[in-house]
Amino acid sequence: MHPIAVYLAGPDVFAPEAAALFARRAGLCAALGLRAITPLDPFDDPPDWAALPLWHRIARRNEARIAAAEAVIANLSPFRGPSADAGTIYEIGYARGLGRPIFAYSTDAAGLLARSLGHVGADARRDGPSWRDRDGMELEDFGCRDNLMIDGALADAGAWAVDQGADADTLFARAAGLCAAALGATC
Repeated sequence: MHPIAVYLAGPDVFAPEAAALFARRAGLCAALGLRAITPLDPFDDPPDWAALPLWHRIARRNEARIAAAEAVIANLSPFRGPSADAGTIYEIGYARGLGRPIFAYSTDAAGLLARSLGHVGADARRDGPSWRDRDGMELEDFGCRDNLMIDGALADAGAWAVDQGADADTLFARAAGLCAAALGATC
């Protein structure tokens, strides 16, 4: 039986030691019968991509990596604001569109409203049962961990592995374990 290919999504690609982080996580995946595919893995661009700017080739590479994977493990920890990384959100949407199971984790167990209120700060104001920001825009409050579309995708295609106070490596290990168990990986 072949190892199950899983794409590792998240803002971890921006970490100072991203290569070491992905190597460590790939090792954990291998021990669980999974084969990690990361945004840093070598990729042979098709010849017709040669004229594309680098950013466009990177986007296509990651879509190809997701398409080659049987599942996605996504770090949805808040990134540069109260919500998950925009690129990671796209990646889980792309995976969802392909019918891939998604296993997600976040180092912040607070809901989106609490994080949004913290982000907006003193500019937040009550408007009846709702909260609004300085521009009068309502803050989303459905009791979800992130935007309702993200939580909806995960409810239909995966699982959350969130544990308040746990570090990213612990949560990644939990998500990878859920992935391996759900997909029947063998060590």
